[in-house]
Amino acid sequence: MSGEDACRDGYEGYEDFDRLALDRSGQADAFDTISDRYDEAFPYKEGQIAAGQWLAESLPPGSRVLDVGCGTGLPTARQLVDAGHEVVGIDISPGMLKLARDNVPEATFHHVDIVDLRVGGRYGPGGPRELGPFDGVAGYFTLLLLPRPEIPYALRTLHAVLRPGGLLGLGMVEADIDDFPIPFLGNSVRVSGYLRDELRQVVREAGFEIAGEDSHAYAPASTDVPPEIQLYLNCRRRA
Repeated sequence: MSGEDACRDGYEGYEDFDRLALDRSGQADAFDTISDRYDEAFPYKEGQIAAGQWLAESLPPGSRVLDVGCGTGLPTARQLVDAGHEVVGIDISPGMLKLARDNVPEATFHHVDIVDLRVGGRYGPGGPRELGPFDGVAGYFTLLLLPRPEIPYALRTLHAVLRPGGLLGLGMVEADIDDFPIPFLGNSVRVSGYLRDELRQVVREAGFEIAGEDSHAYAPASTDVPPEIQLYLNCRRRA
């Protein structure tokens, strides 16, 4: 299979495809429970704001941008709308989406799983409720909530909804873990991560060029846990 064909595959061949919706339910429930406390627990988002600024300023005026795992809409959807872009946000948590609609009423938000953006999926290219195409995609700390074997497929799905040359802003946590349960504001969520060299490789293999990157040490305001290392990649879709 050529690299170009792989980039078009979306979720074709992902062996756990049939159980994705079941796997996601616990994650959605956790974020519903913590939605009203999330922004209070994570008040300082300098790294994400800087990454969102790159995306907002690098896109042509009035671009269509997809915010994947939009959460409460803060800071990214709000930032992109304020820059004059048309924003569509998706999330699997109804609680988060309610807050996003309140925080960023100018944007449009949908209760959609990333897997439904695949080619031929309900909201993906060729699907009955296709949301794209998009000039840009924001994916800040969304893919880390997927099992690690799924992340390359999710990246190819984002590649497919972007126009050629479109931009992807990606945020991940640097960690060599796969679907690992962690305590999170009194709940449990499962997270995955890569060390940065492997993350770069996965992103490039999904059909993106890396135009720039940054990293920040970050810890939630409400805990005493050691800071995590956040990685931000500024990417461009190869044709």
